[in-house]
Amino acid sequence: MTTYGEAGVDLEGADRHVEAIANSVTATWTDQVIGSFGGFASGVTIPPGYREPVLMMSTDGVGTKLELARRAGRWDGVGHDLVAMCVDDLAAVGARPLGFVDYLAIGSLSPERDRAIVESVAAACVIAGCPLLGGETAEHPGVMEPDAVDLAGAVMGVVDRGHELSPALAEDGDLVVGLVSPNLRSNGFSLIRALFGDDVEAHLDLFLEPSVIYSPGVLRAAEGGGVHAAAHITGGGLAGNLARALPAGLGARIDTHAWDVPPVFEIVAARGVTEGEMWSTFNMGIGFCLVVAPDAAESVMSAASAHQGRVIGKIVAGEGVALR
Repeated sequence: MTTYGEAGVDLEGADRHVEAIANSVTATWTDQVIGSFGGFASGVTIPPGYREPVLMMSTDGVGTKLELARRAGRWDGVGHDLVAMCVDDLAAVGARPLGFVDYLAIGSLSPERDRAIVESVAAACVIAGCPLLGGETAEHPGVMEPDAVDLAGAVMGVVDRGHELSPALAEDGDLVVGLVSPNLRSNGFSLIRALFGDDVEAHLDLFLEPSVIYSPGVLRAAEGGGVHAAAHITGGGLAGNLARALPAGLGARIDTHAWDVPPVFEIVAARGVTEGEMWSTFNMGIGFCLVVAPDAAESVMSAASAHQGRVIGKIVAGEGVALR
C-alpha cells in the first residue's frame, strides 16, 4: 500500500463532491459574504446598524440521531437538526447568525448521501437567514466504518453590546413564553436507541422529523422589546435549560398543562421511562422559552406566532424551576 487511494481516500471523488454541492452552498450567500467557493476560508461583513457589535459563536452536532438517519437512508432533515442546535443557541443570547460552517466526517464517500446532507444543511441555513460559508468533508477509512457518518457545525453571530438577552435582565414577575416543539428535535437519541432497539424501525418517520429552527422568530420577538432572557430547550429538558436563563435568587413556576404534549413523547414514555426522566431528558413539547415583561407577552407571542407561542409560567423569587 503506497498511495492515498490504496489507503482508502478517494481524492477524485472528493473533488466531484465539492463540484456537486457548489450550487447549494453558494445559493445561501448574500452580498455580505467575502471569499470564493472552494477557497481556504470565507468571511462575512457585519451588517450595518450595529453601534458596538459583539461577535458570538456556538457549535454543536446532530448526535446519535444520525444513526437512525443512516438506518433509514434518510438525510433530508439532518441539516435542520444541525443548524437549529447552533443558531438557536445564538438566539438565546439575542445574536443574529452571520455565517455557518459544517464538518462532515465519513468512513467512505457516498456521492448521493453526501450531497443530500450538505443540501439539507444549506436549506436549513436559508430558513435561518444565515449563509453557509464553507465546511469540510473528511473521509476516515480504517477509523470509521464505510457507511458511518458524523455531522457537526459552528455558527458566528452578532449582537449589539448592551442588547444581549441575559439572565441579569430577568425580573420577579416576568412571564415565560414557550414556543412549541412538535417532536424530539435532536436530543435524547441515545436513550431512544436503547429503549427501542430494533423496534425503532417502526417509528423512524416520527423520530426523524427535523428540528424546528426558532432563531428567526425569536429575534423578531426580541426586536420588539420586552424580552429579557431566553433558553433553548435541548438535552436536560425544560427545567434544566430554563434555569440557565435565570440569575441567583430567581426561579420559575411552569404550568405543564398550558400546552399539549405531542404524542411522540407518550410513545417513548410507554417504554417504561419515568415521568421525571422524560422531563429531564426531552423537551416535552416546548423547544424554546422567552422570559418577558408582562406587558410584552402579547407582542412577543404575535412575533413568534409561527411557533404557537403561549404563556407557560412565571418568574418568582426563589431558586429552581418547578414543573406543576
